[in-house]
Amino acid sequence: MNSFYEHHEDSIHWHYRCFDRILLNGLIQPFQQPERVVGFFNTYRQLYPVTRYTLRDIADQFQRWVTERAEKRSIPIVEAPKGRRDEFVDPYFERAKPDAIAVILKAREPARIMTAIGDKVANRWHLQFAQRWVIQYNFYINDRNWGRMFVRVCPYLPFSARLCLNQHHWLANRMREQGIGFKQTANAFLKCVAPDRLQELANSLTPRDLVSCGQKWLAHLTPFFTAREREHAGCQHRLFFSQVEYCDNLIFRRRAALDNLGQRLLDANRTIGQPNKITVIFGRKVSKQYRGKLQTEIEDMNLPNPVIRSHYGNGFIKQYVRDHLILRTEAASNNVNDYGVKKAVENLPVLQKSLSAINDNYLNVQQDILETFVDRGQLRKLAEPTITSTGKRIPGLKLDHPRQLALMHALVRFAHVAAGNTFTTAEIHPAVIAALGCAPESYTLASLRYDLSKLRAKGLVAKLPNSRRYQLLSQGYSICLVFLKLFERVYAPLTAGLLSPIKADTRLESQRRSQLDRLYQRVIDDLETLLRAVGLKAA
Repeated sequence: MNSFYEHHEDSIHWHYRCFDRILLNGLIQPFQQPERVVGFFNTYRQLYPVTRYTLRDIADQFQRWVTERAEKRSIPIVEAPKGRRDEFVDPYFERAKPDAIAVILKAREPARIMTAIGDKVANRWHLQFAQRWVIQYNFYINDRNWGRMFVRVCPYLPFSARLCLNQHHWLANRMREQGIGFKQTANAFLKCVAPDRLQELANSLTPRDLVSCGQKWLAHLTPFFTAREREHAGCQHRLFFSQVEYCDNLIFRRRAALDNLGQRLLDANRTIGQPNKITVIFGRKVSKQYRGKLQTEIEDMNLPNPVIRSHYGNGFIKQYVRDHLILRTEAASNNVNDYGVKKAVENLPVLQKSLSAINDNYLNVQQDILETFVDRGQLRKLAEPTITSTGKRIPGLKLDHPRQLALMHALVRFAHVAAGNTFTTAEIHPAVIAALGCAPESYTLASLRYDLSKLRAKGLVAKLPNSRRYQLLSQGYSICLVFLKLFERVYAPLTAGLLSPIKADTRLESQRRSQLDRLYQRVIDDLETLLRAVGLKAA
């Protein structure tokens, strides 16, 4: 369990973890090569060559099949809305029976389809793939085991497909089967009489659960193939992860406790590292070759509360308050290869372990940011020089030293350091320069090593034996955050407010300011009154 949960355990009623949104791509692998498509039609359909009209006729057949089936079973076919589709289809699910299609949405969307290029007169054609905007069909289904889900099928060869599942609906069905009482709000559980059993069920999800559901509906929704072709030619979809979300849910006892904690998280995360963007931990080494996004930002994602969203490569982690009582931390990925996991659904256990570790890392860092420190003489000792066993005198740490603060910025910003890995001075040198805002020649590697020696002398950074690599110790990580907090959140903003206040701020109504800015202003006003009373304020 992470330190965040342990610290706030008294305020937390119960908790659980599970997959949230699971988006899968379905591919018929033999049809990913044009020559194998030609071979299929020649062997199983006695058709050669495969022309443009053959492919067009296949798509027309699929569209007629969908229309006729929908009319026969009274399934509405409607144009997809511009807004959120989940809310749009809610009324259709109210009367949907188990294993039934509730509604079909038509939408023009991009797809990778098979095209035929050739000469109609000579009847010579060759096949190739192309990206086209075509009408695709989104089948919203009330599955007997998975509950609410949808399957998108492209009517053109090679019948690419996409499935969207949500483990919350799957868990709700399992708990109903076992007679476990619970209260569900969309994709979250607010109440559960057996939280431990809920977590056991969540952990019991296997790749077979995904495959059996996917194969059942994809076979049903691609009637082009016969049973013999599926069995002997391999004409069935194989599933791969497209987007996966794994959520940690902390259900608090009181709304007020969570509201206060959520406000603290927003205020803390906007100032660590950079004013509005910070680096967080994904447990992956960040090398010079890394070119992806690595930052945290506070976003308004059309949810009741702001979202703290942190990026790494093609993935992200977000944290937000939902339903007034749940603090959700949700690791997600649009490309699981970023975390060293292969895309086939058979790798579900490995992916679950990786995303769960990211959630723990993130919550541990959040608790480090929130932690309160009280000085009992240690701060003074950190400022005093250190005398080594050889008699060498190394200067102490200063709260307002620009080079030292820039080095601390670089240390807490590197995800691989906080995740327990190591670094060299060459790896963090660019980040220190960026924090200082100076030219590289103004701050050399020798200067960096000198500043790093001060942290080593205080036992905050360790040099690995027989190596050029260093490691930021857990205590060093916390001390770096303390120094950054004191300077950037207390000394620097209060000094700026006293010496160079922004005139526009004074004209802004108090209720329109953030809670943190109102507190700053209150302290500044009291300081001005104190300075005037003791005669330090200039007339």
